[in-house]
Amino acid sequence: MGKSQKKRSMRRHNPMRVPDSHLPHGLASASASSSKSEAILPIMQKMESVDAAERKWACVAVSNLIQNDPSTRRLLQGKNIVGALITRLSDSEEEVVVEAAGSLRNLCIDGGFDICAEMYNKNILAPLKTFVPKISGTLSQFLASPKDAPENAQKLVYEFADNVITILWCLSETSNKALNAINQISLVPFLMSFLASRDNLPLSTVTSAAQCLYVLTDENRPIIEEVRTNAEYTACLLAAVRSTDTPAKANGKEKDTSDARASAFRVLCCGILRNISPIPPPSIAATVDLDRDVVLPTLEPVLTSIDLGEATQAAQHAIENQESIPQLENLSLKNTPKSDHKTTSELELERLETRLRTVQLALETLTGMCATLPDPEVFGGGSEADADAADGVDEENEDDEAMDDAQDIDMTAEDASPATQTPQPPAFFTSLVTPLLRLVQPTALSFPPLGSPSPHPPTTSALSSIHISALECLNNIFLSLSTSLGGRPSGLAPENGRMVFDAVWRALAAVGTDISGPGQERRKEMWDIGVGVLWGVGNVWKGALVPTAEQVQVLVQFCNATTDISTKVKTIGALECLAQHPESVDANATISSYLLSLLPPSATPPTPTEPLLQAVSALIDIYSDETLPYDVNFRQGRYLDALVRSVEGVRKAVRSVDRKKERELRVRGEEVRDNLVAFIQYRRGLGL
Repeated sequence: MGKSQKKRSMRRHNPMRVPDSHLPHGLASASASSSKSEAILPIMQKMESVDAAERKWACVAVSNLIQNDPSTRRLLQGKNIVGALITRLSDSEEEVVVEAAGSLRNLCIDGGFDICAEMYNKNILAPLKTFVPKISGTLSQFLASPKDAPENAQKLVYEFADNVITILWCLSETSNKALNAINQISLVPFLMSFLASRDNLPLSTVTSAAQCLYVLTDENRPIIEEVRTNAEYTACLLAAVRSTDTPAKANGKEKDTSDARASAFRVLCCGILRNISPIPPPSIAATVDLDRDVVLPTLEPVLTSIDLGEATQAAQHAIENQESIPQLENLSLKNTPKSDHKTTSELELERLETRLRTVQLALETLTGMCATLPDPEVFGGGSEADADAADGVDEENEDDEAMDDAQDIDMTAEDASPATQTPQPPAFFTSLVTPLLRLVQPTALSFPPLGSPSPHPPTTSALSSIHISALECLNNIFLSLSTSLGGRPSGLAPENGRMVFDAVWRALAAVGTDISGPGQERRKEMWDIGVGVLWGVGNVWKGALVPTAEQVQVLVQFCNATTDISTKVKTIGALECLAQHPESVDANATISSYLLSLLPPSATPPTPTEPLLQAVSALIDIYSDETLPYDVNFRQGRYLDALVRSVEGVRKAVRSVDRKKERELRVRGEEVRDNLVAFIQYRRGLGL
């Protein structure tokens, strides 16, 4: 195998919940595509009004206008809405401050990195820093004497805290400069106080605190050390994961929302624990095998907690039945809805998004774990199954359920029959791989239609994030298997490999190959990661995957089209694995001819060094056994002559790699060059 795919970690926050890349750039185009452009001027005027009610109205109007509307958001940005709202954070009226924070929060979530960077550059951290101790002091008073605080005052503070925390969470992902500045605010005690008092605070605010801490502990050494070395903090996180309590007063849809948020909270705490592990004594968390006893038992059920097809149908129903949002001209100053005002359909869509994002969060945590796959029995309790088998326990029913799981997504081998059943795969295959393969399958709302926006961008963003995160998990699972377990772990029959390959291919086929247009960045990301999964699967079951003409053709076209070096390498790796099915002589000829076309001197323009080395390595691997049926292509096609002609070009490519700047690539290049010369000598010596 050539250079392996990188075990890339996912970003914790989707860069843009309401994507706008499908829109043309510039204020003129934003004004032309926005149906609310005439409302911008009144908002900006009232933002500076001497009347506090008008200033509050303006802040609320911003949230109402930008909802799922990137054109209006861009237009407001062009009028310096960010600067105006940051100014309102120092307003003399508390309600104006709260609403300004709410609008800034919504801009952060919907607008992504660009708006967050603008906020940081306009010094939003200055007022935010002053809010942290004020919120802490007020919360301490509420918790000490809850009966002395009016309910509406508590609600105002909780919502304000939620807004401030969410802004800090989004800003922390904007840049290293912003992250370093946030590290100086001493947020950990502030955020952990919400988690410690979770039974007495609104779940939504506590979950926001957990989300912020989850992001801050993602490869951020100062915060990691601060949390992991505090035994009280780690014990609190462990207790939060193990707790199954949900608000007792909740019922109906409110209970559904509470259950979804409670699940999200536990998943976030799992993610924090993994971010800060290993945890040192004397914390009680140091005595626990986090992956086996805490993280997996919590996260594995989340993967099957939602059916993406049913969730899509529910979202489509809610979209079709959306109530109209109050028009700006009908909003009176006395009866202005708050910035978090939502209709029934919007609340249902928000509940669905919360459930989808929880699955995405679980996948992100599992992705890191799968990069170093533990012993197979860790996944799905394989050791207990082995013990039952040793005791003579009948596992027929369990096997039937496992097969049903696979059949639900139509992944069994077509020629399987009761008389020729293959051994069941290891436990982690059923408990982890099968749910992941379901989660990579796109739905009707997973990607925007070509050339137009999604009917509900937040749902589309959440669904596409799940597919991509699930592919990341699969990528790391099979990369780990192919590298750490010698390529062919026992118990993984060829049918398992074909099942996985076909399921991933089916998902990519559903995504389609039209991935270069504006707004289709997530489709492209699916393919970029998906070919890595195909390569990993191909390496584990090399020679067992039967290629189809369509698969070969599409992969060749994709390899030619992509400009990303890493993706090109992965695609060549996937083709190499497909070429090694012994009986697929025609497919082998097509793939090898393509790989030869990438070699000098025939490649025009010249193939970049890394893909070139992968192509050379692939040809050596494919034809290292002259007894295989497809070796006839090597002899009849005079491939040896083509390889001889390529030697000098390969040498030049390797020499062009800077030893100091790209040492790893230079070492690999020299190895491939030497292997090529040795392979030519070997094939000449055969005299075939």
